[in-house]
Amino acid sequence: MKSARDLSNLSWAHEITMNPNFHVAKADLPQGSLHKAIRDAMHKAFWDILESELNDDPPVFGQAIRLLEEIREILLSFLNPGANRMRTQIMEVLDLDLIRQQADNDALDIQGLASYIITTMGKLCAPDRDDDIRKLRENTDNIVTLFREIFRVLDLMKMDMVNLTIDNLRLVLHRQGVEYERATFQSILDKTPNALENTTSWIKTTLEELQSTIVTTEQTKNQGKVVPGPFQVLNTALLGILTWDYGKGPLPETWANDENRLQEIQWQLQQCQMVNEVLLIVLSTVGGPIQGVTCLSERLKRMTSVLLDGMHRPNFNLEEALDGVSSQISCEINKSLTERSYPALTPALQATLRGQICSITQKDNPIRTLVEDRVQQYFKMLIFDPKPQLKLEQVPAGLTAIKPELTSLGAKFVSLVNYNKNVYRPFYADIIRKLMFGGSPPTANLPQDAAQKSVPSK
Repeated sequence: MKSARDLSNLSWAHEITMNPNFHVAKADLPQGSLHKAIRDAMHKAFWDILESELNDDPPVFGQAIRLLEEIREILLSFLNPGANRMRTQIMEVLDLDLIRQQADNDALDIQGLASYIITTMGKLCAPDRDDDIRKLRENTDNIVTLFREIFRVLDLMKMDMVNLTIDNLRLVLHRQGVEYERATFQSILDKTPNALENTTSWIKTTLEELQSTIVTTEQTKNQGKVVPGPFQVLNTALLGILTWDYGKGPLPETWANDENRLQEIQWQLQQCQMVNEVLLIVLSTVGGPIQGVTCLSERLKRMTSVLLDGMHRPNFNLEEALDGVSSQISCEINKSLTERSYPALTPALQATLRGQICSITQKDNPIRTLVEDRVQQYFKMLIFDPKPQLKLEQVPAGLTAIKPELTSLGAKFVSLVNYNKNVYRPFYADIIRKLMFGGSPPTANLPQDAAQKSVPSK
């Protein structure tokens, strides 16, 4: 099917929209080593000249006035269009003509101007910068050091302004992106009536699986068959996308454009699950001597992650990799045990450890089943909860070893799902209505909450 969107010229905008953690930091700005060296040399020369001029007798304020002019422009750039009163005040206090006259008459209060600048910065900065402003106020060093710190904080405030703009832009891009993609998909649907064939099959399969779990009680027999609610059908279908089997068929058309993002999440999740399975096996096999040894657990986690990196690739030999993992783990554990005056693992125990680790390639392995089920519980909680951001840290027991990775993947998947729902909600609603009610709305809809309570969760 033809792509449902053509956003090649807006890929950066889509990245901002889909990644809620996208922000600019000073370290993110491209800086070559030569560029940085030149910049640092120029800055040092500027501050050296300023200090030299202010230490002259009488002081020379040429460099300081240029500094005040730059600070004034930066402060003005932070103001909203309607902040006329503060704009006027900044222009009056940092009046360069008046400052030059005061300098010529040896009446310039440079410390007083610095105090005003810090006070104004405190009014304009984000709450996160309050501590920086407090430190500026408490700065008792010489005036040159103070102004250098003022510029450092002004640079941080610039980054804050950029990130605030990105946050505001994200809302606009999200709304416009949703409208654009929906309209583009609708135009394709108008030309290709069967453009939602895979999507319909996906939702139909989910609906049938949900209906098969319904247990009709004596109380509901007279009311007819209870059906799952539309939201439950859609959310269950979206949860199934996380473990989509590409060997059984292509993704739904509504997911075609985010296939690469989805696969990246799936690959990372599969690796995290296997790392967690390995660590659970190690703890249950070796037991007490390594429990609570955080540094060893972190070392085993990093090592296993490295050895399993790329396990999604077709030419990756998982059995061989796991055999290598078990050997390395035995070495690391023996080293740790010896350092803490414990006996090393016996050859029999090492063989048992190797066998259990290698057995997680089998789909019916109990440790693998346990981890996969709990990961599914975690993502189901996020998908079904109206405020998933509040639940990201609530990782099920047994998955604490991969909590940082799991919460990160959870946030990415929820963002992907929510954007997908926003774009394609009308199409999903139409498909579900036709599947559940034959194209005509029911005479009386079962309330969604009641519907979900009547149907066992998948």
